[in-house]
Amino acid sequence: MSAINGPTGDAEHGFDNQHGVDNQQGFCDQHGSVAAELALALPAVALTLLLGAGALGAAAQQVALQDAVADAARLLGRGESEAAAHATVAASSADARMSSAARGDLICVSAQLDAQVGRLISIPLSASSCALSGGK
Repeated sequence: MSAINGPTGDAEHGFDNQHGVDNQQGFCDQHGSVAAELALALPAVALTLLLGAGALGAAAQQVALQDAVADAARLLGRGESEAAAHATVAASSADARMSSAARGDLICVSAQLDAQVGRLISIPLSASSCALSGGK
């Protein structure tokens, strides 16, 4: 009772051999699987992008901290006050902890900071720099 409709397949039962698809259901089943795959992959992609942006932010904080520590070491090397050096480091990050020490002809400054990536990840950053003391 089935009439073959040329090379395309069985027209009565809705099968299309040329495209390998059941005409009654079409591609609807495949659209559902694509949506499910997207629903699974999208959070992973979003998390990767957010972590990458957080890592770039932490790298930028590291560069700013290193620059501030170098400036603070030069200030102390010129005989400026400890408060001026602290203010320089605090300008790069208010949460940074700074310490300084004399090492022979050098004055060295170190600073530490905990960079936050989101709410859960904390990356400890540190920077240090030395400058000749007594330089004007």
